[in-house]
Amino acid sequence: MGGVLGLIQIDQSTVAIKETFGKFDAILQPGCHCLPWCLGQQIAGYLSLRVQQLDVRCETKTKDNVFVNVVASVQYRALADKASDAFYRLSNTREQIQSYVFDVIRASVPKMNLDDVFEQKNEIARAVEDELEKAMSAYGYEIVQTLIVDIEPDEHVKRAMNEINAAARMRLAATEKAEAEKILQIKRAEGEAESKYLAGVGIARQRQAIVDGLRDSVLAFSENVPGT
Repeated sequence: MGGVLGLIQIDQSTVAIKETFGKFDAILQPGCHCLPWCLGQQIAGYLSLRVQQLDVRCETKTKDNVFVNVVASVQYRALADKASDAFYRLSNTREQIQSYVFDVIRASVPKMNLDDVFEQKNEIARAVEDELEKAMSAYGYEIVQTLIVDIEPDEHVKRAMNEINAAARMRLAATEKAEAEKILQIKRAEGEAESKYLAGVGIARQRQAIVDGLRDSVLAFSENVPGT
């Protein structure tokens, strides 16, 4: 019955593109609308206003000749007040966004070494977002957020990096162990030296006591035996 009367329902967070005899007429908001088909009115299509996400994987090469896969996550949505531009001016929104992401990443990453790419991924994401914002606003889209969610070097490079990190950790562990053994030996030597010193002091005092005793005996003997 609704089709006969020209009644249509538009869901929340969605707008409809109304045409009259094939020409754009209006943007219909969520709710119930009457479109008399006999007057040439029809719905050309629907446009979601929800935030959508597109993950783009781009392969490029760094300044130090390492191939990496950079994964960018772009969140975007159509603007209600520019819904006609978003509907008519782009035939494939996701493909257009992907092209801009490729362009910015392949222009930025080759200027950096691999370590710098990891350290400056926020700057790369900001450059991608700025370029997308300028380009897509003309087509009725807003870029909500852009993130670099992953940077994957070539498998051989990744294995080499893991080996370097493992070697560095082993070297650090060996250094710490050697330092601990050095400290232990120093403390042991200091203990032995202290022990020998105290033993020497004890022997010296013992000998001094013997000498003192002999002297006292000689003195006593000489006092008791005149002329000795």
